[in-house]
Amino acid sequence: MSFNSTQSRLIVAIILIALCNTPAYAKKMYRWEDDQGNVFFSDQIQIRPELKLSSAGEKIIAKQKSYDRVLVSTFRSIDDLLLMIKGKSESMESRIKATDSNLNRLQFQLDGQQKKAAAFERNAQKVPNELLKDITSTQQQIQETQISINSLIKRQTQMKKADNADIERYLFLTQLRSENQPKTNLIASRKDANELGLFYCENDHQCNNAWEIGRNFVRFLSTTGEYIDSDKFIMSRQPSKDNDLSLSLSKIAVNESEYQLFLHIRCRDSSLGKELCKSERVNEIRSAFRPYINDALSRMTD
Repeated sequence: MSFNSTQSRLIVAIILIALCNTPAYAKKMYRWEDDQGNVFFSDQIQIRPELKLSSAGEKIIAKQKSYDRVLVSTFRSIDDLLLMIKGKSESMESRIKATDSNLNRLQFQLDGQQKKAAAFERNAQKVPNELLKDITSTQQQIQETQISINSLIKRQTQMKKADNADIERYLFLTQLRSENQPKTNLIASRKDANELGLFYCENDHQCNNAWEIGRNFVRFLSTTGEYIDSDKFIMSRQPSKDNDLSLSLSKIAVNESEYQLFLHIRCRDSSLGKELCKSERVNEIRSAFRPYINDALSRMTD
Protein backbone atom coordinates (compact mmCIF):
# COMPACT_ATOMS: atom_id res chain seq x y z
CA MET A 1 0.00 0.00 0.00
CA SER A 2 1.38 3.35 -0.93
CA PHE A 3 1.96 6.18 1.49
CA ASN A 4 -0.60 8.41 -0.29
CA SER A 5 -3.28 5.70 -0.04
CA THR A 6 -2.60 5.18 3.65
CA GLN A 7 -2.66 8.91 4.25
CA SER A 8 -5.96 9.29 2.39
CA ARG A 9 -7.61 6.54 4.46
CA LEU A 10 -6.34 8.16 7.63
CA ILE A 11 -7.86 11.49 6.66
CA VAL A 12 -11.24 9.85 5.87
CA ALA A 13 -11.19 8.05 9.24
CA ILE A 14 -10.49 11.31 11.08
CA ILE A 15 -13.41 13.00 9.29
CA LEU A 16 -15.77 10.13 10.17
CA ILE A 17 -14.70 10.26 13.81
CA ALA A 18 -15.26 14.01 13.87
CA LEU A 19 -18.74 13.61 12.42
CA CYS A 20 -19.66 10.94 14.93
CA ASN A 21 -18.50 13.16 17.77
CA THR A 22 -20.42 16.21 16.54
CA PRO A 23 -22.24 17.73 19.53
CA ALA A 24 -26.06 17.47 19.74
CA TYR A 25 -26.44 21.22 19.47
CA ALA A 26 -24.84 21.41 16.03
CA LYS A 27 -27.01 22.90 13.32
CA LYS A 28 -29.33 20.56 11.48
CA MET A 29 -29.62 20.80 7.71
CA TYR A 30 -33.00 20.91 5.96
CA ARG A 31 -33.86 20.15 2.36
CA TRP A 32 -36.55 22.19 0.57
CA GLU A 33 -37.77 22.66 -2.96
CA ASP A 34 -39.14 25.78 -4.68
CA ASP A 35 -41.99 26.04 -7.21
CA GLN A 36 -39.59 25.42 -10.11
CA GLY A 37 -38.32 22.15 -8.64
CA ASN A 38 -34.95 23.54 -7.56
CA VAL A 39 -33.58 21.80 -4.45
CA PHE A 40 -31.89 23.78 -1.67
CA PHE A 41 -30.27 22.95 1.66
CA SER A 42 -30.41 25.26 4.66
CA ASP A 43 -29.92 25.19 8.43
CA GLN A 44 -33.32 26.87 8.84
CA ILE A 45 -36.80 25.59 8.06
CA GLN A 46 -38.16 27.40 5.02
CA ILE A 47 -41.75 28.58 5.30
CA ARG A 48 -43.38 28.45 1.91
CA PRO A 49 -44.96 31.79 0.81
CA GLU A 50 -48.39 30.24 0.22
CA LEU A 51 -48.46 29.11 3.85
CA LYS A 52 -47.75 32.66 4.95
CA LEU A 53 -50.59 33.89 2.74
CA SER A 54 -52.92 31.24 4.13
CA SER A 55 -52.07 32.51 7.59
CA ALA A 56 -52.89 36.05 6.46
CA GLY A 57 -56.24 34.87 5.17
CA GLU A 58 -57.04 33.17 8.44
CA LYS A 59 -56.23 36.41 10.24
CA ILE A 60 -58.70 38.28 8.01
CA ILE A 61 -61.42 35.77 8.84
CA ALA A 62 -60.58 35.81 12.56
CA LYS A 63 -60.65 39.61 12.62
CA GLN A 64 -64.13 39.68 11.05
CA LYS A 65 -65.43 37.09 13.50
CA SER A 66 -63.94 38.99 16.45
CA TYR A 67 -65.55 42.22 15.27
CA ASP A 68 -68.90 40.44 14.91
CA ARG A 69 -68.72 39.14 18.47
CA VAL A 70 -67.97 42.60 19.85
CA LEU A 71 -70.77 44.19 17.82
CA VAL A 72 -73.42 41.71 18.97
CA SER A 73 -72.29 41.63 22.61
CA THR A 74 -72.02 45.42 22.94
CA PHE A 75 -75.59 46.24 21.90
CA ARG A 76 -78.68 44.51 23.26
CA SER A 77 -80.84 45.62 20.34
CA ILE A 78 -80.75 47.59 17.13
CA ASP A 79 -82.28 50.50 19.08
CA ASP A 80 -79.23 50.59 21.36
CA LEU A 81 -76.94 50.71 18.33
CA LEU A 82 -79.01 53.45 16.68
CA LEU A 83 -79.00 55.46 19.91
CA MET A 84 -75.21 55.26 20.12
CA ILE A 85 -74.88 56.27 16.48
CA LYS A 86 -77.25 59.19 17.00
CA GLY A 87 -75.17 60.41 19.94
CA LYS A 88 -71.96 60.22 17.88
CA SER A 89 -73.61 62.01 14.98
CA GLU A 90 -74.95 64.82 17.16
CA SER A 91 -71.57 65.24 18.84
CA MET A 92 -69.80 65.48 15.48
CA GLU A 93 -72.40 67.91 14.16
CA SER A 94 -71.90 70.10 17.23
CA ARG A 95 -68.14 70.14 16.68
CA ILE A 96 -68.59 71.15 13.05
CA LYS A 97 -71.03 73.92 13.97
CA ALA A 98 -68.74 75.23 16.73
CA THR A 99 -65.74 75.25 14.40
CA ASP A 100 -67.78 76.94 11.68
CA SER A 101 -68.93 79.56 14.20
CA ASN A 102 -65.31 80.20 15.13
CA LEU A 103 -64.48 80.59 11.43
CA ASN A 104 -67.20 83.23 11.05
CA ARG A 105 -65.84 85.06 14.11
CA LEU A 106 -62.32 85.07 12.66
CA GLN A 107 -63.53 86.30 9.29
CA PHE A 108 -65.46 89.12 11.00
CA GLN A 109 -62.30 89.91 13.00
CA LEU A 110 -60.18 89.98 9.85
CA ASP A 111 -62.66 92.25 8.13
CA GLY A 112 -62.38 94.75 10.98
CA GLN A 113 -58.58 94.60 10.97
CA GLN A 114 -58.42 95.13 7.22
CA LYS A 115 -60.74 98.15 7.49
CA LYS A 116 -58.44 99.70 10.08
CA ALA A 117 -55.45 99.11 7.81
CA ALA A 118 -57.32 100.68 4.88
CA ALA A 119 -58.12 103.77 7.00
CA PHE A 120 -54.42 104.29 7.72
CA GLU A 121 -53.64 104.01 4.02
CA ARG A 122 -56.37 106.50 3.04
CA ASN A 123 -54.83 108.99 5.43
CA ALA A 124 -51.40 108.37 3.87
CA GLN A 125 -50.23 106.87 7.14
CA LYS A 126 -48.11 103.81 7.63
CA VAL A 127 -50.04 100.78 8.82
CA PRO A 128 -48.76 99.87 12.31
CA ASN A 129 -46.64 96.73 12.41
CA GLU A 130 -48.72 95.39 15.27
CA LEU A 131 -51.86 95.64 13.13
CA LEU A 132 -50.12 93.92 10.21
CA LYS A 133 -49.05 91.11 12.53
CA ASP A 134 -52.64 90.76 13.79
CA ILE A 135 -53.94 90.53 10.19
CA THR A 136 -51.38 87.83 9.33
CA SER A 137 -52.19 85.90 12.51
CA THR A 138 -55.93 86.06 11.84
CA GLN A 139 -55.45 84.91 8.24
CA GLN A 140 -53.42 81.96 9.44
CA GLN A 141 -56.07 81.06 12.03
CA ILE A 142 -58.75 81.21 9.32
CA GLN A 143 -56.75 78.86 7.12
CA GLU A 144 -56.18 76.40 9.96
CA THR A 145 -59.84 76.53 10.99
CA GLN A 146 -60.97 75.86 7.43
CA ILE A 147 -58.65 72.85 7.27
CA SER A 148 -60.10 71.65 10.57
CA ILE A 149 -63.66 71.98 9.22
CA ASN A 150 -62.79 70.04 6.08
CA SER A 151 -61.18 67.33 8.20
CA LEU A 152 -64.25 67.09 10.45
CA ILE A 153 -66.60 66.86 7.46
CA LYS A 154 -64.44 64.10 5.95
CA ARG A 155 -64.48 62.22 9.26
CA GLN A 156 -68.24 62.69 9.45
CA THR A 157 -68.66 61.12 6.00
CA GLN A 158 -66.42 58.20 6.93
CA MET A 159 -68.23 57.79 10.23
CA LYS A 160 -71.62 57.64 8.50
CA LYS A 161 -70.37 54.92 6.15
CA ALA A 162 -68.97 52.92 9.05
CA ASP A 163 -72.15 53.38 11.08
CA ASN A 164 -74.36 52.30 8.17
CA ALA A 165 -72.15 49.25 7.72
CA ASP A 166 -72.47 48.45 11.44
CA ILE A 167 -76.26 48.74 11.24
CA GLU A 168 -76.45 46.40 8.28
CA ARG A 169 -73.97 44.01 9.86
CA TYR A 170 -75.86 43.98 13.16
CA LEU A 171 -79.16 43.33 11.41
CA PHE A 172 -77.60 40.46 9.53
CA LEU A 173 -76.04 38.85 12.60
CA THR A 174 -79.12 39.21 14.81
CA GLN A 175 -81.95 38.67 12.34
CA LEU A 176 -80.41 35.46 11.03
CA ARG A 177 -81.26 34.04 14.44
CA SER A 178 -84.83 35.27 14.30
CA GLU A 179 -87.33 32.80 12.93
CA ASN A 180 -89.86 35.59 12.41
CA GLN A 181 -87.68 37.53 9.96
CA PRO A 182 -87.89 36.31 6.33
CA LYS A 183 -84.44 35.98 4.81
CA THR A 184 -85.55 37.68 1.60
CA ASN A 185 -86.37 40.85 3.53
CA LEU A 186 -83.08 40.60 5.37
CA ILE A 187 -81.07 40.37 2.16
CA ALA A 188 -82.99 43.21 0.54
CA SER A 189 -82.33 45.55 3.47
CA ARG A 190 -78.56 45.18 3.24
CA LYS A 191 -77.79 48.00 0.78
CA ASP A 192 -74.63 49.14 2.54
CA ALA A 193 -73.01 45.70 2.35
CA ASN A 194 -71.66 46.83 -1.03
CA GLU A 195 -69.22 49.18 0.64
CA LEU A 196 -67.82 46.33 2.74
CA GLY A 197 -67.43 43.87 -0.11
CA LEU A 198 -69.75 41.36 1.58
CA PHE A 199 -72.14 38.85 0.09
CA TYR A 200 -74.55 36.95 2.32
CA CYS A 201 -75.53 33.43 1.27
CA GLU A 202 -79.14 32.32 1.64
CA ASN A 203 -78.37 28.60 1.34
CA ASP A 204 -75.56 26.17 0.51
CA HIS A 205 -76.49 25.89 -3.16
CA GLN A 206 -76.45 29.66 -3.64
CA CYS A 207 -73.21 29.95 -1.69
CA ASN A 208 -71.47 27.39 -3.89
CA ASN A 209 -72.53 29.25 -7.03
CA ALA A 210 -71.57 32.60 -5.50
CA TRP A 211 -68.14 31.19 -4.61
CA GLU A 212 -67.48 30.24 -8.24
CA ILE A 213 -68.63 33.68 -9.40
CA GLY A 214 -66.47 35.35 -6.76
CA ARG A 215 -63.48 33.32 -7.94
CA ASN A 216 -63.89 34.78 -11.45
CA PHE A 217 -64.22 38.27 -9.96
CA VAL A 218 -60.93 37.88 -8.06
CA ARG A 219 -59.10 36.39 -11.04
CA PHE A 220 -60.25 39.12 -13.42
CA LEU A 221 -59.44 42.13 -11.23
CA SER A 222 -56.27 40.96 -9.48
CA THR A 223 -53.12 42.15 -11.23
CA THR A 224 -50.74 39.78 -9.42
CA GLY A 225 -51.97 36.35 -10.46
CA GLU A 226 -53.68 33.60 -8.45
CA TYR A 227 -51.71 31.95 -5.66
CA ILE A 228 -54.08 30.12 -3.30
CA ASP A 229 -57.37 28.50 -4.26
CA SER A 230 -59.22 26.37 -1.72
CA ASP A 231 -62.86 25.82 -0.80
CA LYS A 232 -62.72 28.57 1.85
CA PHE A 233 -60.01 30.95 0.74
CA ILE A 234 -58.85 32.40 -2.59
CA MET A 235 -55.89 34.77 -2.72
CA SER A 236 -53.77 36.31 -5.44
CA ARG A 237 -50.04 36.91 -5.03
CA GLN A 238 -48.54 39.68 -2.90
CA PRO A 239 -48.45 43.11 -4.62
CA SER A 240 -44.96 43.79 -5.99
CA LYS A 241 -45.64 47.10 -7.78
CA ASP A 242 -47.24 50.33 -6.61
CA ASN A 243 -50.17 49.88 -8.99
CA ASP A 244 -50.78 46.22 -8.13
CA LEU A 245 -54.10 45.06 -6.70
CA SER A 246 -54.20 41.73 -4.87
CA LEU A 247 -57.70 40.44 -4.19
CA SER A 248 -58.69 37.67 -1.81
CA LEU A 249 -62.01 36.01 -1.08
CA SER A 250 -62.93 34.32 2.19
CA LYS A 251 -65.90 32.15 3.06
CA ILE A 252 -66.81 32.96 6.66
CA ALA A 253 -69.24 30.86 8.69
CA VAL A 254 -71.71 33.03 10.60
CA ASN A 255 -73.19 29.94 12.22
CA GLU A 256 -73.49 26.25 11.40
CA SER A 257 -75.64 26.78 8.31
CA GLU A 258 -75.06 30.39 7.21
CA TYR A 259 -72.07 31.82 5.37
CA GLN A 260 -70.88 35.10 3.95
CA LEU A 261 -68.28 35.85 1.30
CA PHE A 262 -65.82 38.58 2.23
CA LEU A 263 -63.75 40.40 -0.41
CA HIS A 264 -60.42 41.82 0.74
CA ILE A 265 -58.15 44.07 -1.37
CA ARG A 266 -54.44 44.52 -0.70
CA CYS A 267 -51.98 46.99 -2.17
CA ARG A 268 -48.22 47.26 -1.96
CA ASP A 269 -46.85 48.44 1.39
CA SER A 270 -45.62 51.78 0.05
CA SER A 271 -46.88 55.36 0.06
CA LEU A 272 -48.30 55.01 -3.47
CA GLY A 273 -49.71 51.59 -2.68
CA LYS A 274 -51.49 52.88 0.41
CA GLU A 275 -52.95 55.76 -1.60
CA LEU A 276 -54.20 53.28 -4.17
CA CYS A 277 -56.01 51.25 -1.51
CA LYS A 278 -57.75 54.44 -0.35
CA SER A 279 -58.68 55.48 -3.88
CA GLU A 280 -62.09 55.63 -5.51
CA ARG A 281 -60.99 52.88 -7.88
CA VAL A 282 -60.64 50.39 -5.02
CA ASN A 283 -63.91 51.57 -3.47
CA GLU A 284 -65.66 50.96 -6.79
CA ILE A 285 -64.24 47.44 -7.02
CA ARG A 286 -65.41 46.64 -3.51
CA SER A 287 -68.83 48.16 -4.17
CA ALA A 288 -69.21 46.21 -7.41
CA PHE A 289 -68.59 42.82 -5.76
CA ARG A 290 -72.04 42.12 -4.31
CA PRO A 291 -74.03 43.47 -7.31
CA TYR A 292 -71.79 41.43 -9.63
CA ILE A 293 -72.58 38.20 -7.79
CA ASN A 294 -76.29 38.99 -7.54
CA ASP A 295 -76.46 39.76 -11.26
CA ALA A 296 -74.63 36.55 -12.16
CA LEU A 297 -76.86 34.50 -9.86
CA SER A 298 -80.00 36.01 -11.36
CA ARG A 299 -78.81 35.07 -14.87
CA MET A 300 -78.24 31.49 -13.70
CA THR A 301 -81.88 31.22 -12.60
CA ASP A 302 -83.35 32.83 -15.75
